[in-house]
Amino acid sequence: MALLNISEPGQSPRRKQDSKHALGIDLGTTNSLVASASEGGPFIISDSKESALLPSVVAYSNDENILVGQAALKSNEHISSVKRLMGRGAGDIKHELSYTLVESESSGMPLIETPVGLKSPVEVSAEILKVLAARGAKHFEKEVGNEEEQKEIEGVVITVPAYFDEAQRQATKDAARIADLNVLRLLSEPTAAAVAYGLDKKLEGNVIIFDLGGGTFDVSLMHLEKGVFEVLATGGDTALGGDDFDRTIMQWIKTESKIEIKQNHLAELSTCARNAKHDLSETDAVEVNFADWSGELDIGKYYQFIDPLIDRTIKACRRVLRDASMSIEDITDVVMVGGSTRSPRVQEKVQDFFKQPLLNELDPDQVVALGAAIQADILVGNKYDSDLLLLDVNPLSLGIETMGSLVEKIIPRNTTIPVSRAQEFTTFKDGQTVMSLHVLQGERELVEDCRSLAKFELRGIPPMVAGAAVIRVSFQVDADGLLSVEAEEQSSGVKSSIVVKPSFGLEEKEIESVIRASHSEAEHDRDLRRLKENEVEALRIIEATDSALAQDAELLDADELKAIQEGLISLQESLKSADADLIQQQSEALNELSVTFAARRMDSQIKSAFKGKKLEEVDR
Repeated sequence: MALLNISEPGQSPRRKQDSKHALGIDLGTTNSLVASASEGGPFIISDSKESALLPSVVAYSNDENILVGQAALKSNEHISSVKRLMGRGAGDIKHELSYTLVESESSGMPLIETPVGLKSPVEVSAEILKVLAARGAKHFEKEVGNEEEQKEIEGVVITVPAYFDEAQRQATKDAARIADLNVLRLLSEPTAAAVAYGLDKKLEGNVIIFDLGGGTFDVSLMHLEKGVFEVLATGGDTALGGDDFDRTIMQWIKTESKIEIKQNHLAELSTCARNAKHDLSETDAVEVNFADWSGELDIGKYYQFIDPLIDRTIKACRRVLRDASMSIEDITDVVMVGGSTRSPRVQEKVQDFFKQPLLNELDPDQVVALGAAIQADILVGNKYDSDLLLLDVNPLSLGIETMGSLVEKIIPRNTTIPVSRAQEFTTFKDGQTVMSLHVLQGERELVEDCRSLAKFELRGIPPMVAGAAVIRVSFQVDADGLLSVEAEEQSSGVKSSIVVKPSFGLEEKEIESVIRASHSEAEHDRDLRRLKENEVEALRIIEATDSALAQDAELLDADELKAIQEGLISLQESLKSADADLIQQQSEALNELSVTFAARRMDSQIKSAFKGKKLEEVDR
């Protein structure tokens, strides 16, 4: 199958008359694209001026006219790189912007000041999606040529960085809903690229997808075999891309020129830096002019600026290989995706690391949208040339808080999605009728070291002794990477559930650091977890013993009662020591002292149950 669909000049690729219309959308930080697929393969849909790339830029004017793309770039008050704001809090935004953010009083999300009022990043992204969808609709209208036979767009597949968390994915779906689009699936950008390359180049084996765009970086290790695309491990940074290369040049201009840069000049400064970056891909030195200042930037100095950023991408590649228990020698192909991979320095350092030539024959700007179009075509029921099965993964572990502020992981990171996992928990106190559930994301053992996603309660648990209730907690991650959690008490059937919609995404360094921290702190975390577990068990024993003594102390003689009370005191004192071994030792000692007491209590309860009853009544 040829990936690029060739047709006569002025004609669009042909499709079967009964096929349904679907779109693949690459919603990028710098540029966005829309694509579709036909019998001949996927193709990019351009606008009337034959431009494929739509700058991801929006401008709102005083007359409430909304400009998107090239037209918006001409405005002094345009909004760019909004993808970096999706699913984040106002406090998460660390870099300078050419527009003003205001924190929402109700939710804490960043709102953008515009001439027509405050706009959320979701609303701005929706405007970009509307223009892309309109391109698709216009293309299908021309293709049909008869308004009475026009078909609606059945749905879209929108690509997102593999390392987008639940908040960022949900924000993307919300933007699509505002744009009145039916989202068939959110597809990870590296997976989409692998689909396009895999089908076009017939790739098989262990393939690295190195995806460096304008604002995000992803690296995925995939195994491709006979139409099955399985993600083995993924990594990256949702706040690293070509924009950061630009910012290094912007900072150099500020330092060298000593010009005080006001906010309304940041857009002009950004354009100047971007032009210099592009020129340095083709020449060894470039003259940079900004305002009344000019200076020369050579390739060596520019490489000093960006090498630390590229090194961060290489570190992510190392982590992905380690997660998949593979070495560089196990990699069969390295696919370069994203406009920033055009940088000769990026290609040089990636090739040096993987020690093999890179695959970059397909347009790195277009390959993600083409892969999304293939998946969209399949999801609406059109038959494609190849059978295709995508097996993606969740980037970070998901779990729940247990006693002692511990995290019980229910779905480990790099688990293939969609996935459903369940685990059973119980109550801690006698008569407990409510259980609070705290959903977390991360790799560490303690709640304070992981990210809180959501909290909800299960009410109506029948009152029982501690440990008798069985609460089944089920986690389900759908194909879009979105999480829902349900808790059910097994004997009564009472349920509670929540679709996780955290307010904001992870901070820029959090995702990178949580995995690294989970390795460096692993031994400490194991010791701390053992201490917490022993403390929780000790508290359970203390509470159960206190309750038993309050009810049946008369079953003990004076010496036995004194021994158990002294054991209680010793166990309570051991809790102050933070010594896991001592706490365990004192817990076992008190349990041993209580064995005879427990047997007498059971005998007493049995005698009480049978007292005054005939044998035949007991048999019934």
